[in-house]
Amino acid sequence: MTAQPPSRCPYRIDEAGTDIHAEAAVLRGLGPAARVVLPGDVQAWSVTDPGLIRRLLTHPEISKDARQHWPDLINGQIPTDWPLQVWVEVVNALSAYSTEHTRLRRPLTAAFRPSRIRALEPQIVHITSQLLDDLDGIRPGEVVDLRARFAFQLPLLNVNMLLGVPGNLHDGFRASVGGLFDTSLTAGEAETAAKDTYQLLARLVEVKGEQPGDDLTSELIDEHRNSNLTRQELLDTLMLVIGAGHETTVNLLDHAVTNLLTHPDQLSLVTSGRVAWGQVVEETLRHQAPLASIIMRFPTRDIEDTATGLVFRRGEPIVINYAAANRDPLVHGDSSAAFDVARATSGEHLSFGHGPHYCAGASLALLEAVTALRMLFERYPDLRLAVPASELRPLTSFISNGHQELPVVLRDPAGR
Repeated sequence: MTAQPPSRCPYRIDEAGTDIHAEAAVLRGLGPAARVVLPGDVQAWSVTDPGLIRRLLTHPEISKDARQHWPDLINGQIPTDWPLQVWVEVVNALSAYSTEHTRLRRPLTAAFRPSRIRALEPQIVHITSQLLDDLDGIRPGEVVDLRARFAFQLPLLNVNMLLGVPGNLHDGFRASVGGLFDTSLTAGEAETAAKDTYQLLARLVEVKGEQPGDDLTSELIDEHRNSNLTRQELLDTLMLVIGAGHETTVNLLDHAVTNLLTHPDQLSLVTSGRVAWGQVVEETLRHQAPLASIIMRFPTRDIEDTATGLVFRRGEPIVINYAAANRDPLVHGDSSAAFDVARATSGEHLSFGHGPHYCAGASLALLEAVTALRMLFERYPDLRLAVPASELRPLTSFISNGHQELPVVLRDPAGR
């Protein structure tokens, strides 16, 4: 994609996400927020300024509930086959507002409590070790897709463990989850991806209803039986955990490996112990936000941001552009586009959100990423990309920021 010149406004978002960061740079050049056109010719604001993002994400009169606060949807101006429909139709903590958000987030906060995350660490180590053992069968010099064989599998297995997903449903979720984030799909393809996911979720609820266990799905089913969650809220909360808890960590691992392999000096800082693995994860989250943009939020009344002078009218959709905000030169300096594991401002990213909707599973994602990267590079110190980084193909999404494949060579041909 060739980024459009700043004079073109509203800016039409590249639905295939061909070059997320070139697009983000153009949008930053248009000001703290710019008017954009989303797939389906839906007009919105894309907010790129970190300060403005924080103010909007904590504003009590900015809603995520499209069913209540998006006039175009309420008035039937958004077609039912809009390709991004699932993002505004779901009824869970991601799309709720005010007291409803508090109610729907409560079981997730309990599920991701610190004691539970700490208890998961031995199992995360075990799953990581098993995946690496599987890779040991790859012949020296042979190319393997590390995204498919490692980065994709690890968080899915961990989320499935947290949810208590039976083994016979693993492959189904693996096939359907990615379609929820592909913003280049046709309306029919997007509808099929959502339908397949809901069928799997219904089957999961059926199985766990008959055979409950010490897992999040069983806890959410109890919430439903106690009338704290409707059936739809139960399914959509499970979708949130599987979708957000999986896709973000896959992209995090994907980009961390890519950045370390293309910056051997940075990798040396980590493997020598001069920089901690946690710092690598934070800088990756800043440099390559796993979710580049999040849709959508809606002012419940006209809101003027006094710091910028911008006015967001009631019901105007707002997209939060994390990819642009995380590389803001005013926060991270002239080198904001560079990957630097020693960067003092690495932790000042917004990749987990901010305010009431801050990612409930952030601590799990950090634990998974630190564990996976440490164990991967300990097992395969000669790991290298099998193609130039410029040949890695981005996901077809302006929301999800990762690669379609991550071809690597684990060991050199001499078998080291």
